[in-house]
Amino acid sequence: MAHTFEDLVQLEQAAVQAHQQYRSPDVDDPDVARQAWVDAAAAFQAAVTDYAAAEGKSRVEVEMAVKKAVRHPEPADA
Repeated sequence: MAHTFEDLVQLEQAAVQAHQQYRSPDVDDPDVARQAWVDAAAAFQAAVTDYAAAEGKSRVEVEMAVKKAVRHPEPADA
């Protein structure tokens, strides 16, 4: 499946959210929450690898660009 940059952003957001849920003191089942985090992170990593290969870009550069977009988004009016 071909991914877009926006797909990668959404996958990273899902991984971040899963990690936050795992770290939450209110988590019901830490093992289930941890596995959800691991699965979300693995999906992101696989998609980054595929995207970088398809675009002929450095995998590390793609990952860093996505993480920057998720953690430090541009203001909506920019």
